[in-house]
Parts: sequence; C-alpha cells; structure tokens
Amino acid sequence: MSRLPLVFLLCAALGAACAGRATPYQPVTNGYGYSEQRLEQDRYRVSFFGNARTDAETVTNYVLYRAAEITLDQGYDYFVVIDRSTQGQQPAGGGPSVGVGLGAFRFGGSGGFGISIGTTTSVGGGGGDAYRGTADILLRKGDKPADDVQAFDARAVKANLQDRIVRPRLNLR
Repeated sequence: MSRLPLVFLLCAALGAACAGRATPYQPVTNGYGYSEQRLEQDRYRVSFFGNARTDAETVTNYVLYRAAEITLDQGYDYFVVIDRSTQGQQPAGGGPSVGVGLGAFRFGGSGGFGISIGTTTSVGGGGGDAYRGTADILLRKGDKPADDVQAFDARAVKANLQDRIVRPRLNLR
C-alpha cells in the first residue's frame, strides 16, 4: 500500500479532531490563535483568530489577555485600547447565503451595517461563525487613569481572565 493515502487519512483525522474544539489560547497555528505586530515602540496590534467553535466572547477575552501579557513583558503597567474590532465570518457551507451584520465594533466609536448575498462551496464544516478579534493598543507606565474607560490595568486583566484561558492540550504519547 502506498504511503500517500495513509498520510492523507492521518491529515484528515487530525483536521477532524481539531474541528471539534474551540481554538485554544496559543500562537497562530494552522491559521488559528493569537498574533501581535509591533507598530511603534509602545504601540501594538494584537489579534486572535478563532475557529467556528470559538465564540466571540472568548476571542475578545483572548485579545485582551494577550494585550496584558505584552504590556507586562515590555515592562509597562497598563494599556490603552485605541481601536478594537471583533468580526464574524460564516464558514463555507454550500449553497446560497445571505448575511446581515454589524462590523468593526469599537469602544466609544461607531460600527457599520451591511447586507451580502453570495454562494459558498463546502470544504469542511464546523458550524457557526468563525471570529477574529483585533485591538490596537498603547503601552503605558504608572497608574491607570481612573477616568479612561479605554485603559486596562494589565495585572488585573491577567488575574481576572486567567480562569477563562484554555491552553492547548499536550500530547504525552
């Protein structure tokens, strides 16, 4: 028997196993997880890409948690969210589709409204929306300003979200 079908079956089984769980808190792996980009000395763009099993609240929490980690790792105390969005995208399911939704949510800002009609082709399933969250943050030292609702104490964010962070399972075989 050729090894090619065996490799294909193993890849398909791995993909099916991963599709059954929400994306864990991890660096981007196979298109899902967190990433960051340093924009300036004290400014970062933080993103989290969740699969179809990862809800919007989890994506938002993971973005904030990663922002807190970056803040503390860089020697700062708090971060200010300059721009933030969480966007949902329906995975491919086959057939015509119609979508109505709000896009580009921002704290204290505005959003958008749109309608789309299209056709999709199924390449795998998971059901539900796949979410992507992004935040542009400024890192700051000292005490967080009490009157700035966009400012987050990094230590408090980590402490308060720690119990909601699901890390990847380790294979100890």
